[in-house]
Amino acid sequence: MEARATHTAAQVTPCAPWQHAAPSVSVLGVTGNKPRLHRRRTRRGAETRAVASEHIATPARPAHVPVGQAGPVLGPGPAPDTEPYVGVAVDNEDLLREKDACGVGFIANLKAERTHDIVTKALTALGCMEHRGACSSDNVSGDGAGLMLEIPWDLLAEEVPGTAQGSTGVGMVFLPDDEAAAGTARGIVAAVAEAEGFDLLGWRDVPVDVAAVGEVARATMPRIAQVVLRSRAGLAGDDLERELFIVRKLIERRSERELGPELAPDFYFCSLSCRTIVYKGMLNSGAVARFFRDLTDPRYVTCFAVYHRRYSTNTTPRWPLAQPMRLLGHNGEINTLQGNLNWVASRQGALRAEAWGGRERELLPLCDARESDSANLDHLAELLVRSGTDAREALMVLVPEAYRNHPDLAAEYAAVADFYRYYEGLQEGWDGPALLVFTDGKKVGARLDRNGLRPARFWRTADGVVYVASEVGVLGDVFSSAPNIVAKGRLGPGQMLCADLETGEFQGHVDIARDVASRHPYADWLAACTHRLADIVPPRTVLEGPAMAAGDALRLMAASGYGLEDTAMVIEGMAGSGAEPTYCMGDDVPLPALARSPHLLYDYFKQRFAQVTNPPIDPLREGLVMSLEMRLGRRGNLLSPGPDSYQQVVLRSPVLTEPELDGLLGDTALGARVLRTRYAGGSPGALAAALRALCEAAEAATRDGAACLVLSDRPEEGGAALDPARPALPPLLAVGAVHHALIRAGLRTETSLVVETAGCVSTHHLAALVGYGAHAVVPYLAFEAARQWRASPRTENLVRAGKLPDVSMAAAQRNYKKALEKGLMKILSKMGISLLSCYHGAQIFEAYGLGREVIDAAFVGTVSRIGGLTLDDVQRETEAFWAKGFPEKKLTKLEDYGYIQARPKGEHHANNQAMSKLLHKAIGLGGHGPAGAGAYEAYLQHFRAAPVTVLRDLLELHTGAQAVDVEEVESVADIVARFCTGGMSLGAISRETHETIAIAMNRLGGKSNSGEGGEDPVRWLELDGVDKGGRSALLPHLKGLRAGDTATSRIKQVASGRFGVTPEFLVNADQVEIKIAQGAKPGEGGQLPGKKVSPYIADLRRSKPGVPLISPPPHHDIYSIEDLAQLIYDLHQVNPAARVSVKLVAQAGIGTVASGVAKAGSDVIQVSGHDGGTGASPISSIKHAGGPMEMGLAEVHQTLTANGLRDRVVLRADGGMRTGRDVLVAAALGGDEFGFGTVAMIATGCIMARVCHTNNCPVGVASQREELRKRFPGTPEDLVNYFMFVAEEVRAGLASLGLRSLDELVGRGDYLRQRTDVSLAKTSALDLSILTRFAGETATSTERRGAPPHDNGSEWDDVILADAEVQKAIDEEGTVRRSYDIANTDRSALGRLGGAIAKRYGDDRFQGRIELDLRGSAGQSFACFITRGVHVTLTGEANDYVCKGMAGGEVAIRPPEESRFPAREASIVGNTCLYGATGGALFVNGRAGERFAVRNSRAAAVVEGVGDHACEYMTGGVVVVLGKSGRNVAAGMTGGLGYFYDPEGTFPDRVNAEIVTVQRVLTGTGAAQLKGLLERHVELTGSAAGQELLGDWEAALPRFWQLVPPSEANTPEASEGAEGEAGDGAGAEREPAAAASA
Repeated sequence: MEARATHTAAQVTPCAPWQHAAPSVSVLGVTGNKPRLHRRRTRRGAETRAVASEHIATPARPAHVPVGQAGPVLGPGPAPDTEPYVGVAVDNEDLLREKDACGVGFIANLKAERTHDIVTKALTALGCMEHRGACSSDNVSGDGAGLMLEIPWDLLAEEVPGTAQGSTGVGMVFLPDDEAAAGTARGIVAAVAEAEGFDLLGWRDVPVDVAAVGEVARATMPRIAQVVLRSRAGLAGDDLERELFIVRKLIERRSERELGPELAPDFYFCSLSCRTIVYKGMLNSGAVARFFRDLTDPRYVTCFAVYHRRYSTNTTPRWPLAQPMRLLGHNGEINTLQGNLNWVASRQGALRAEAWGGRERELLPLCDARESDSANLDHLAELLVRSGTDAREALMVLVPEAYRNHPDLAAEYAAVADFYRYYEGLQEGWDGPALLVFTDGKKVGARLDRNGLRPARFWRTADGVVYVASEVGVLGDVFSSAPNIVAKGRLGPGQMLCADLETGEFQGHVDIARDVASRHPYADWLAACTHRLADIVPPRTVLEGPAMAAGDALRLMAASGYGLEDTAMVIEGMAGSGAEPTYCMGDDVPLPALARSPHLLYDYFKQRFAQVTNPPIDPLREGLVMSLEMRLGRRGNLLSPGPDSYQQVVLRSPVLTEPELDGLLGDTALGARVLRTRYAGGSPGALAAALRALCEAAEAATRDGAACLVLSDRPEEGGAALDPARPALPPLLAVGAVHHALIRAGLRTETSLVVETAGCVSTHHLAALVGYGAHAVVPYLAFEAARQWRASPRTENLVRAGKLPDVSMAAAQRNYKKALEKGLMKILSKMGISLLSCYHGAQIFEAYGLGREVIDAAFVGTVSRIGGLTLDDVQRETEAFWAKGFPEKKLTKLEDYGYIQARPKGEHHANNQAMSKLLHKAIGLGGHGPAGAGAYEAYLQHFRAAPVTVLRDLLELHTGAQAVDVEEVESVADIVARFCTGGMSLGAISRETHETIAIAMNRLGGKSNSGEGGEDPVRWLELDGVDKGGRSALLPHLKGLRAGDTATSRIKQVASGRFGVTPEFLVNADQVEIKIAQGAKPGEGGQLPGKKVSPYIADLRRSKPGVPLISPPPHHDIYSIEDLAQLIYDLHQVNPAARVSVKLVAQAGIGTVASGVAKAGSDVIQVSGHDGGTGASPISSIKHAGGPMEMGLAEVHQTLTANGLRDRVVLRADGGMRTGRDVLVAAALGGDEFGFGTVAMIATGCIMARVCHTNNCPVGVASQREELRKRFPGTPEDLVNYFMFVAEEVRAGLASLGLRSLDELVGRGDYLRQRTDVSLAKTSALDLSILTRFAGETATSTERRGAPPHDNGSEWDDVILADAEVQKAIDEEGTVRRSYDIANTDRSALGRLGGAIAKRYGDDRFQGRIELDLRGSAGQSFACFITRGVHVTLTGEANDYVCKGMAGGEVAIRPPEESRFPAREASIVGNTCLYGATGGALFVNGRAGERFAVRNSRAAAVVEGVGDHACEYMTGGVVVVLGKSGRNVAAGMTGGLGYFYDPEGTFPDRVNAEIVTVQRVLTGTGAAQLKGLLERHVELTGSAAGQELLGDWEAALPRFWQLVPPSEANTPEASEGAEGEAGDGAGAEREPAAAASA
């Protein structure tokens, strides 16, 4: 029985982001089919509505704000340029309003045979990817869906006489839903068409069924019409396409003038072409066919179809943003969008191509900041194609492959590297996760991003039809089509495929790359256009000794803002180790705008980071796709490439040494010019005037031909080293101002910027300079500081004493440079950016505390929402630092500002030792009982007397109501139930601390959080037998226990599904938290040093004792918003009773992200501030990433309320909570629950020693050392006492406000007002009005908190669990066998079965056997979280995340028996299989995608081939690969074994050998393990490859490589010396496979 969706009519098709398909059930050979239902996901227990699966639809766009201002709007027809082009940078606020992800695909007939069947199949496929999209708050209005097809010539010809293929163009048009405005729009089309030489043959109202549209989408639905134009000049083909492009651009420009900003966005051309047409709308997938009646008309025939289903994080109705666009259908997110748009604005005025005949000006502006990333990429791709560039080449230029470190590329199509290198001089990449499906009507193809972060599967049939889709199974024909499929595969990272409709040729990636790269002599062009810095100055050249006297250097450091921490912790640490220093405990100092002490301008900027809508990437293990290469010189003309397009110097890194700069200054081809940045200070306005003068000088030098400008604050030759009257402009201000001045002048691509500065110390400084326009930086004073440190007698003495490594003067400088580069790469990776050239000028920062004058002067487009300092304020702060270089007494050391470490005279730290002592006294630390209200009042008074530290300190609560008696206020018990503790992992803190906190929260009725790392099952038991001393044999290391206590963490963190996450762990959770980001280091993962990985910690985490555990950022299973939705779905599947929470970190745009999270089915959203504590983190991450909790919380609450989504989720506020007042303010901002992190540790005994990262905590709170843990002073009662105090404070606060419950306060931002009794040292211009708004009425907070979890609804698993024989097998641990059909809409299949078994038996105690024979195309997360005893054979194929988190059992996957393609060459499972598996075995007779067995810790697997990054971060288990592997195998692999068959002998080149050893199979035990797994593989899957290997085993064995990490080096499988001995390494990992065979 085919498992496929059916399509029937319904009045309105509800949105179905969570589709389900009931399985066909076969029991004892009798098969029946049940209807497949698509249900709207609801809160558990709520009514759901089901309709039969149907065809589906899409969204719209905002007011038009162009990227760059193109001067006066021209009338129709060509017109000469009368004014110079003026460029304008984009406003990041526009970009933050919309994020999206999607499902996409195409169908193309290579013979160009047109059929209606292709339309029907495209609609079917669209319907089967509905779960990859989302809907608005009405659950019907889709975020967008649509098709791009051939124009239906026959259909149109009957209604619009004169329509003929070849000579006419057809537009699909959205018209304003206003009669007069629609008439004006039609008039504009007629006028422009007439002026451009076209006859308007007629308009056709597109037949639609409005009943298919949801209420939200209907409110903004445009009128939809088609217009037919015929060229009077007889234009055809590409010439006609180009002229139609001009017509559309002229119409767009004229419409803004004639319709105005309100109506112009409603007039939109979905397409205007002589080849293609786009049908799209703000519809769900099932509504597309019904809404657009043309699509079900049998006369509609086409030879191709591109289809797209959109998932937008924003629910604002925007019909034009539905996809496909005019050329592309995009699934993913462009991380570099702001930089890309800024560079478009910079260069578009200079673009020239012969094809346009001088009319380029009329095409401007090219991009629109308020459109989506997809729309803007489409604009640039369309320009290239209409200019005559092959569509394949255009995609290769815009989305380049990671050509460096690529063995396949070097071996098979090496010439393409020169193509990519050449184009790097013309166009920066558009970087980010992206599957791009494209067509120009002549070719249909697909391109995947350089990291391969979106799924892309394809198959080709014998009759010449090519299919590409985000998922397999979308047609439900895996068996019926099997005899006809001749190839089945996937797109790998950076790959492309193409169906040429004119030649009938199907091209794979290698053929395309060779074809495009051979069209021009790119190697010769590259040699003519570039030379390398290494050819000018030998690599690694540094100064041989100090360049300044020690005293002069010290004074310049002081004047430039250096503090003792900058030199002693940062520069010296980096110079000594080559790595950025780490620290702990978060950032608890005031924001710079609030602080009393001066700060460098950099400190006012926070780095942005990826969360949810796009993934961070991993610079540690996936750095092979990253590059810091930059270029100096003019940019060429993208539209006219050639051998003389540009002259550039290629830099390996943006960090230059002094000799390298000297070499560049002598390069005549570059023509560098030095501009000095010192100014005459002391008078108001001096800095602003100097900035204007610098910009004027930069513009003049550029016009004079300087292709490189060096902005230098180094004293001039022969001048005074330090002049007290001439400070330097802040380098960030200088470079930003020049960068934007050149953009405005249209000169930015004519020159490059180098910053030679004393004011660059850290990785954050470097990133900010590059992000705001610097091509390169010379941190000359930091290099001098490194030299001075190495030359000092103190350093010499420490080296001789063995307390410091003996690094040379040169090595110290190179180490510092290396550390800067590594840190910069990490900052790029936080935003998911691979190439520094893409980050350059992207301004991926937010400003906190800078006013509009400063932003407009140098940081145009940067988000700065609360105002702040003026240029005169910046001048005062700059000159305050400068004065420190001229003290009255001789300067002997730098000032210790205490920004990092708390110092008595340094910056205020909110968490300090005085505070901890007061709290310990109040709560009676050690179980001594609370000291009374007076002691807690002293604790509160400490905060009242403290300086302003956080934004909430500037707010006060006021309701205008009379106070009520505190006895009328809700109880303490009700209040503490809203309290939670932070996700502190066991390992980062001690077992004593972790369990004490959990017990306390359980006593209170609140919730503790496990953090990542699993949890000991003993903690789920109630304590009995507690003695009078409060001790229990169950938890003997704790004191102060009571009978009935439990140490379970009610919130169990999966941290994106890793480290100890098993089915048993999940089913014992009340709430499961997905940690997308953490406040201390958003965009990064965690790291547990090896010395903290004790045997106990290692066992919980399924890893090896003593081996460091690195948590990469959450990109392995969350590439986009729909992937997060899938993980939420997985977790609801395995534990339907648990809420799922998602942890986000505050930054601008978090409201948009939270909207997507709410639509994804999350029950709770936690908003954390930047000040979160941590066990260990790089200093720059602690200090410079993330935003204030107050702003994030307010934005999320306001955005969710505006979008009608607020009551879907509980909001939890988490950001330095310490008092009841903090709770009250957070409630007013929208918080329903309240998280306490560091203060909870303090309440259990932490004394703020700030040595967590060293494992040397003196009181055992954050150490794994046994002798220190014995000093742990806390008891559960201590934390209980603290929270009771806080709750009483909240009660009193509510009473004083006249409120009787927190329900009356939650979300009432209007009860907050900015304090007028506080004056800040630096500015009086902060405006916190964004925090004091009332967002609107919602349900009560208590109603939200009491709502049941979201429910996946009726599930495929339910049929299995409803089978009486299956239930009997579970109950009695018996055996049962069943057969079912499965479809791609059946997601997380078997997860619910796994959870049901784990609930009763745990992960591995079930002794029964449930055998399942499945047929079809399994949906995402197939066999996730299954347990021992579940044995599955799937005949067919599967999608991403197969066996995610499996803890036991056995899964075999094989293609249909009738398949014609060789299984070993076919991709039959997707990406990220075996993610986080903790047991069991997987056998795949076919290839897998990227990141196979990532984070596998105990599972065994055999597969016929894998993509890139196989065995990444693996900590245990065994993986056998019988075919070709991608690159970067075993990156971060610290445990387990890998066996890779390699008859060609090329495999070692594909291995990341940083950790593992690559060796042959050396031992009989290893050979036996390998052979046993192969035999089982053949037995279960019938693998032909396996049979061949076993048939000639003696010849095959020597061709296997074995990957051995150090932890496995002494196991019998890997070591001849250890063979025969008992091993606890990979030898133990044979158990899952053996158990599976039993």
